[in-house]
Amino acid sequence: MNSYIKNNQKERKIISVSKKRQITIPLKYFNILGLSNEVECILQENSIVIRPIRENVSDEFGEFILTELIEQGYSGQKLITKFKEARRKIRPAVEDLLSEADDIAKGHKKSSTLEDVFKQED
Repeated sequence: MNSYIKNNQKERKIISVSKKRQITIPLKYFNILGLSNEVECILQENSIVIRPIRENVSDEFGEFILTELIEQGYSGQKLITKFKEARRKIRPAVEDLLSEADDIAKGHKKSSTLEDVFKQED
């Protein structure tokens, strides 16, 4: 990791916004952060935060997915195919959860209570 990031230094740069609402990320920042063709854009308080997408989010679940698929009896090429299918579903599922959390935070949707989540079965 770049020592610039490790030391948590701050640097300010004014950039232009085009008529199409586009910006150009300074090359120095692009390189320091190791950005690629996509970034995550977050509206936070009175700011826009642009940060690298964690490409390995689905990889964090990889061991769990593989364990479940092996327990279900998959192996060989079928295991690989099922693993890829399951991994592709992670990001949309997380995005759905975040969207639901936003709706709850905005008061558009009611959240579950602890009693709803931990219902006692008769």
